Amino acid sequence: MFGDTDMNALLEQAQAMQAQLQQAQEELAETEVTGTAGGDLVTATMNGSMELLTLDIRPEAVDPDDLEGLSDLVVAAVRDAQHNVQALASSKLGPLAGGGGDALGGMGLPGLGG
Repeated sequence: MFGDTDMNALLEQAQAMQAQLQQAQEELAETEVTGTAGGDLVTATMNGSMELLTLDIRPEAVDPDDLEGLSDLVVAAVRDAQHNVQALASSKLGPLAGGGGDALGGMGLPGLGG
């Protein structure tokens, strides 16, 4: 079906794509992305590996009578950061990974599906 030359060329192309994907993954892991909620009252910062790095809460977000509201803002900011990481991953890795999150699922990356 394939000659030795065709298989070697195919293998070289696959190895080059794998190296590009690895480099993009490393760059993504080092990138910091933020998400906000409540008009920037709460800001969550994550890296490209979806690790929460910081959570900043402005004093005016803290109402002792409404801790549930603050909790909702924290969750919303983290979700916004996650969404932003996924969008960044999709733009950086999508072309290298066949354009979809499913192709990345077995590579230890967060899913890119929304």
